Amino acid sequence: QQRLWFLAQLDPLGTSYHISLELELVGELDAAALRRSLDRLLARHQALRTVFHALDGQPVATLLPPATAWPLAEHDLRGEADAEATAAALLAACAQAPYELARGPLVRAVLVRLAERRHRLSLGLHHIVADGWSINLLAQEFGALYAAYREGRADPLPALAVQYPDYAAWQRIALTPERLQALGGERDA
Repeated sequence: QQRLWFLAQLDPLGTSYHISLELELVGELDAAALRRSLDRLLARHQALRTVFHALDGQPVATLLPPATAWPLAEHDLRGEADAEATAAALLAACAQAPYELARGPLVRAVLVRLAERRHRLSLGLHHIVADGWSINLLAQEFGALYAAYREGRADPLPALAVQYPDYAAWQRIALTPERLQALGGERDA
């Protein structure tokens, strides 16, 4: 996270560290269940609620409250002649918009209604709070939450035993400069 924070300071408007996932939603949309699912993901994962302030030139992580809402922009393009092109432009704009690391949240979503039973949802995250593996996990968890909430059931996901910040702290302790050099040397041997 320190490296990504530093790189973001060099290029605050860059999109190199943006991650996005686009989902095609077919069928009747339950907007309340969708909103509730996104907000639950944000409350569930501390990493997604982390923001980074500078203190003496170094990043300091702070957690936003669990009740923070996942930013969601909604666009209804039903009946528009150029709906597909407009949707593509809206989703691209979501993926390319800069994140404010100090303000957050470092996630966003865009929901585009193309037809009565056809929608596109784009989830955007800054790489400082997610990676390729975690985006797939979020997609699975979103699907489980959305299905449960649509049916009026409670959150079906088990409590998290470890949060990403715990893993990052362990990695920072375990991967000292000496250990990294030794690992690099082992590779070169």
